[in-house]
Amino acid sequence: MRAKTKDTLVPVLLSAAILVVALNALFAFHTVRVLLDSEDWVQHTWQVIYQVELIMSSAKDAETGTRGYLITGDDKYLEPAVVARQQLPGELDTFDRLTRDNATQKPRVVEMRAVMEERLATLQRGLDLRRESGNLDAVRPMVTTGTGKAQMDHLRRIADDMETEERRLLVIRVGQAKTNSRLAVFSIALASGLDFLLIVLMFRYFAQERRLRIATEDVAERLAVAHAETEQQADEVRLLNATLEERVKQRTAELEATNRELEAFSYSVSHDLRSPLRTIDGFSLALEEDYAGLVDATGVDYIRRVRNGVQRMGQLIDALLQLSRITRAEINREDVDVTAIARLVAGNLAEENTGTAVAFRVEDGMTATADPKLLQVAFENLMGNAVKFSSKVEAPAVEVGWDQAQEAFFVKDNGAGFDMYYAEKLFNAFNRLHGDKDFKGSGIGLATVARVIRRHHGRIWADSKVDEGATFWFTLG
Repeated sequence: MRAKTKDTLVPVLLSAAILVVALNALFAFHTVRVLLDSEDWVQHTWQVIYQVELIMSSAKDAETGTRGYLITGDDKYLEPAVVARQQLPGELDTFDRLTRDNATQKPRVVEMRAVMEERLATLQRGLDLRRESGNLDAVRPMVTTGTGKAQMDHLRRIADDMETEERRLLVIRVGQAKTNSRLAVFSIALASGLDFLLIVLMFRYFAQERRLRIATEDVAERLAVAHAETEQQADEVRLLNATLEERVKQRTAELEATNRELEAFSYSVSHDLRSPLRTIDGFSLALEEDYAGLVDATGVDYIRRVRNGVQRMGQLIDALLQLSRITRAEINREDVDVTAIARLVAGNLAEENTGTAVAFRVEDGMTATADPKLLQVAFENLMGNAVKFSSKVEAPAVEVGWDQAQEAFFVKDNGAGFDMYYAEKLFNAFNRLHGDKDFKGSGIGLATVARVIRRHHGRIWADSKVDEGATFWFTLG
């Protein structure tokens, strides 16, 4: 029995060995990746410093070329100035993009852009005046005032501040790169040592295990007895399975009956309940159109409220029907283009909300394995909510993409947001965090999204602050 017990340890030890090797490899890979990231940041810092020097070089070209033309009137001096003026906006944009991770550089970029535009405008006025007058005397006061030198000195101070900040970061990042380099060497050496030790230990274990296998021949007789007992137990299991199959058939029949009842209920909601609603809506419309002059303003308001209530009831019925269909729908997973679905929904929402200029940003290349119809329903509700709750801000924006850190898709807006204290109620039917006067809705949209995600064995969650927008993440299992 002891030999049999030890024999079962083989797959466990093999699994442990594979796990240790894998962890060592992951650890070494991680440290190497951190080292590469550190070196990338060092290269990035040098690139930013070079970009500062490139901007100042273009600024000097624009300055000297324009001054050469103002003094001589010769167009050949303008060639480098024209090229520099064309390149400066792009070079400033490149520097802005490269320093998005550094908040201290943001105000300097804005200041440099303003001073640069002011200086280029001054130079352009001098060019125009020189061309109109045809002589140096007309622009001499502009050249000799010292304004240009003050503006260029201002630009140099900003550039010096930018470069000083980047060189400070360079010192830090070079130090981090050296530290990560030493850590990478250590981690690789440690992983190699552990792997070698593991190989030695496994070799010793398998040598011992081979000896133990010889002793297992004595267990053969016991196995014969155990086999007979197993056959007897197998007969009992087969009998139990037969009973189980009968119970499964019975429960399946009950489930089918329940589904038929749900379908009948859905049909009743779709037809029997809508018919009186259409009657009420039709007669209230006739009353509003034909007898509006026979009732006072209060009566007209009552008629309007009746129609609004009937229409809202119709919307609630439609939402409940969609929720019921999603609950009972069969999942047909396939490879889907998530980007295409999100952009289709964005186009439809843009057509439906012509009065609101919503900026949609959908990440390229998103794919998933999911039911395309149900996934479109989820995006329609999430993006529709994003449009609705951002409709009152000055520049509404909705973003759809893949969050690498969360390993989930997300829909983000810059709208009204909500208090996270009530986040647990978001995905329950009829729970609304905003009043109907502020934002119209049925209270079923997020419940429908949650049902779609659960059908895909995924999860959905949200993060928000009041008046700072909301972000919804979801996975698809």
